[in-house]
Amino acid sequence: MLPRVSEKFLTVEPNPNKIEIHLDPEIMKGVFANVTNIGHTKEEFMLDYLMIQQHPAPFGKLVSRIILTPGHAKRLMFALQDNIRKYEEQYGIIDPGNSPPVNRTIQ
Repeated sequence: MLPRVSEKFLTVEPNPNKIEIHLDPEIMKGVFANVTNIGHTKEEFMLDYLMIQQHPAPFGKLVSRIILTPGHAKRLMFALQDNIRKYEEQYGIIDPGNSPPVNRTIQ
């Protein structure tokens, strides 16, 4: 079931223990990222979202960092797989394009 969104909060249903999640308008705007770096330790997965531009001069900026438990990271992977499958059923196969070099270092 999809969450119900209002201007002030997000309500997840049908949980009988209603949870209201207050949404910051600045966070709701979202950010653009065209690169994701993923790292992990035994206790956490770190997803760094970056915006890289090539022109007029190469420049990169970390726009968001998400830190997940290993269990949540795996549930996220399953949710992404399910949503990509549904997307492709509706809109066609996603062309992932060219992958960046594996040994590329971002400083």
